[in-house]
Amino acid sequence: MAKDESFDITTGCDLQEVDNALNQARKEIANRFDFKNVVAEIDYDRTGAKFSIHTTDDYKLGAIWQVLDARFIARNVPLQNLDKSEPEKAAAGTLRQEVRLTQGIETGVAKQIVKDIKAQKYKKAQAQVQGDAVRVSAPSRDELQQVIQFLKGQDYGIELKFGNYR
Repeated sequence: MAKDESFDITTGCDLQEVDNALNQARKEIANRFDFKNVVAEIDYDRTGAKFSIHTTDDYKLGAIWQVLDARFIARNVPLQNLDKSEPEKAAAGTLRQEVRLTQGIETGVAKQIVKDIKAQKYKKAQAQVQGDAVRVSAPSRDELQQVIQFLKGQDYGIELKFGNYR
């Protein structure tokens, strides 16, 4: 019996790179003229894989996001994995926005990936959910390459990473 080839589909952010990007953004914001004497705070909770932005108004929030986006892109942090909440009113008329970092494929998205792979009717490719990842196996590497190409063309709202290719 031939051995099946396989790969895993995962997602996530390198939390150290997120930390570095947030530190760079804090330094840049502290030195910008338009943020002098203005509330502009970024708090990072590494254990909870989230951060919050606290500032005075929507304009400042947008300016902070411009800086953050540039820093995240430079550090290869996937912007699709940032789950932004709606900005909320905070004390003294300021705004606070919470951002959660997606670190694993949620069950609903994983089931949708499996369903999409099965709907493509690949001859022998099998997909199964394993925790916060999806494992795809098939006897031929060519078929696995076709599955990867198909999934790269889909949008699941997160960045998909393909690893453990064996």
